[in-house]
Amino acid sequence: MPTSTQKTASYGSWKSPITSDLIVEQAVGLTEVRLDQGVVYWLEGRPQERGRSVVVLPGAAGGGAVDVTPASFNVRTRVHEYGGGAWTVEDGVLYFSNFADGRLYLDSGGAGPRPLTPDPSGQRGRWHFADGIIDKSRSRWIGVREDHTREGEPVNTIVAVDLKGSGAEAGSVLAEGNDFCSSPRLSPDGRRLIWLAWDHPNMPWNGTTLYLAELDEAGTIAGEPEIIAGGPEESVFQPEWTPDGNAVTFVSDRSGWWNLHRFELATRASRPIVPMAAEFGQPQWVFGMSTYAFAGPDRIVCTYSEAGLGRLAVVDLATGMLRTLDTPFTRFASVRADGGRVVAVAGAPSHPLSVVEFDLDTDQYRILKKATDILDQAEPGIAGYLTSVETIEFPTTGGNTAFGLYYRPHNPDFAGPADEKPPLLVKCHGGPTSAASSTLNLGIQYWTSRGIAVLDVNYGGSTGFGRAYRERLHRSWGVVDVDDCVNGARFLIAQGLVDPKRIVISGGSAGGYTTLAALTFRDFFAGGASHYGVSDASALARDTHKFESRYLDWLIGPYPEEEALYRERSPLLHAERLTRPVIFFQGEEDAIVPPNQTEAMVATLRQSGTPVGYILFSGEQHGFRQAGNIKRALDAELYFYAIEVFGTGLRF
Repeated sequence: MPTSTQKTASYGSWKSPITSDLIVEQAVGLTEVRLDQGVVYWLEGRPQERGRSVVVLPGAAGGGAVDVTPASFNVRTRVHEYGGGAWTVEDGVLYFSNFADGRLYLDSGGAGPRPLTPDPSGQRGRWHFADGIIDKSRSRWIGVREDHTREGEPVNTIVAVDLKGSGAEAGSVLAEGNDFCSSPRLSPDGRRLIWLAWDHPNMPWNGTTLYLAELDEAGTIAGEPEIIAGGPEESVFQPEWTPDGNAVTFVSDRSGWWNLHRFELATRASRPIVPMAAEFGQPQWVFGMSTYAFAGPDRIVCTYSEAGLGRLAVVDLATGMLRTLDTPFTRFASVRADGGRVVAVAGAPSHPLSVVEFDLDTDQYRILKKATDILDQAEPGIAGYLTSVETIEFPTTGGNTAFGLYYRPHNPDFAGPADEKPPLLVKCHGGPTSAASSTLNLGIQYWTSRGIAVLDVNYGGSTGFGRAYRERLHRSWGVVDVDDCVNGARFLIAQGLVDPKRIVISGGSAGGYTTLAALTFRDFFAGGASHYGVSDASALARDTHKFESRYLDWLIGPYPEEEALYRERSPLLHAERLTRPVIFFQGEEDAIVPPNQTEAMVATLRQSGTPVGYILFSGEQHGFRQAGNIKRALDAELYFYAIEVFGTGLRF
């Protein structure tokens, strides 16, 4: 029932101060933090600067953040296309990959960045670099190189780049022979190197191998590397050396859950540190991920997830006891520590993603940078327009249950008619091996403040619920995920919370595929939006980048042996069954889901007379980073639903 100050208006037509302009003007992306000599650094992605990524540090005496990288540089890498781990800092010197040319640079704050690797001009292709560490005693950068200068599939290796060189060499190979590699870590005495590797058709959350190798005086690998953990059916994540160099810690899902483990060099045996039915690891879509760090020689600070919500905790290594910290945050990433001082990227339903500093001795925290300051503004009082998040568990196919994050419509200025239920937007995350985030998302509040409910589904295959839940999607992509999205919406209908005739579905990348599969193969949703989504599974198997080129073997089946199944699961090949309105958003330079996939689907739907929209964004890859494009996609999706599905007026 509306209050005396509220107007009654149809759900979906409410006017909201959370506009697309406000969202893109206020927000920056916060992805990685580092601690070096007591100084905190972090990486900002700026939609207002065409998506440029900048390394920054806090200003003096509480002043604003200070840019470390010059305005002409974009700290980003295209290794695996998704990148991550494009920079590191050691003793105040910054080492980073520049997106425009793919070269590694060294910046000591003097004469400006100096290239460490060759100019790709005139070459057949480029070298891309990521996940680097610094070998101070040998004056070199050690990390992952992806070589695109040869014919055929790019080659991924662990290489060393001379920090004193002229920039004419692309590095010397230390470890090779696997399709993929990551996470090189040098022992404290510089005599040993560990790293992760895996091969097609595995993705890193399916199976990775942890190698240990001895180094000679020159820093090359001496003898045959030793396998100390992992394999084709065990996912190992984030290996690290203990501060004394006598052991290696890592996260493994050998128990069915990503748990912390320790490998002792003396005994050549490993053991779990804190056995729990919880996830201490995350799917390694990008490089440079960190869910734990040593907070001194005898304790580890870590983040773990239960039922999709994150916690921050401290593990006493002597006793194996875990103490969970009392914080307001429910998501943590990029955890770093220096003694009792911890920094991380953290967020919660009522807190935007932020760079946060924690004191383990006092259990206090301090926010250094917020992705958006929108909640701190007196006008227009945005906080009053935010809705809360509810975790839900609902019945789904096969007697299973699945999970989701539900957001009710809320706006202090409006109430819906007594005889009307709100529309529902079902969101399906990408990956599909990923998870819905509980962090404040103004893109979701954009919908709820206009009277549209949102369900962000953690369908079978999502992370944060153990390996068995992740493996529900094995050879069932386009079935299990679609069932869970439909059944999540049906659960809300049964609760009397949403209008069964005004339910739409939206997703990006793999979530875009789930969207199109749901619209094509289920007579349930009233419309939807595909953001750079897959429409032809066979075409994706034939034409995508190396990292995911065999991912579909696990999600659907080996190709071309299972071509009939690929055809059965491809929305494009059954487009005559898609009769509901759908809008497409696509990056022109997308190497993961090429534009020809989307354009073939759009052309087919236009020929059949299905209401369809299509927006192609110049200069964008897989996911949109430029402010104008983010704004246009958000507004266009709302407008499309209002006209084609909801039948409501618009009040921007």
